[in-house]
Amino acid sequence: MTIRVLLADDQALLRSAFRVLVDSEPDMEVVGEASDGAEAVRLTKEQQADVVLMDIRMPGTDGLAATRMISADPDLADVRVVILTTFEVDDYVVQSLRAGASGFLGKGSEPEELLNAIRIAAGGQALLSPAATTGLIARFLATEDPADDRDPARGERLDSLTVREREVLVLVAGGHSNDEIAERLEVSPLTVKTHVNRAMAKLGARDRAQLVVTAYESGLVRPRVE
Repeated sequence: MTIRVLLADDQALLRSAFRVLVDSEPDMEVVGEASDGAEAVRLTKEQQADVVLMDIRMPGTDGLAATRMISADPDLADVRVVILTTFEVDDYVVQSLRAGASGFLGKGSEPEELLNAIRIAAGGQALLSPAATTGLIARFLATEDPADDRDPARGERLDSLTVREREVLVLVAGGHSNDEIAERLEVSPLTVKTHVNRAMAKLGARDRAQLVVTAYESGLVRPRVE
């Protein structure tokens, strides 16, 4: 299956570079380019993109707003957004994941990292670049007002998880892969995947990235003190 990629960045030179890189791969193709968030949302629908490489800082509708619009549209439920930015070490990380992004990658990443990010996102997995680790997410969440931007129903949804699903969620928030979780719990990777999918469904999470944020925001996982 060919991965349909949409490029959203206000710099034409960067879009051209990304297009050459993406189109050089046999399993993916660029289906459109957008210079602002509003255009990105429109083209995502029109071109039926699978993955959107989204810059945060764009004129008009920025990348965060566009990501929220894509995430909120039921018709775009299968679209994955990977945020591309030069601003990795700040609260853009948390804002992006809350907006519905599946991952975060610096513009200075190597070409292979970018291509791998597209494949990971298209496969429904979470992508966090080295600078955007779960520990970083935890620290930013720890500095915020607990009552700020909270979903009142989150606690009730968390109560709907089984003991095993909670256990798996904690390990997902710790950055462990399905294989690593399976080894720790002495179950099969397929069983872990089933628990992860059920937790996502119950918590209304699009992917693993959303599970990480939910685990910290709900208090199920506590930020590490460094």
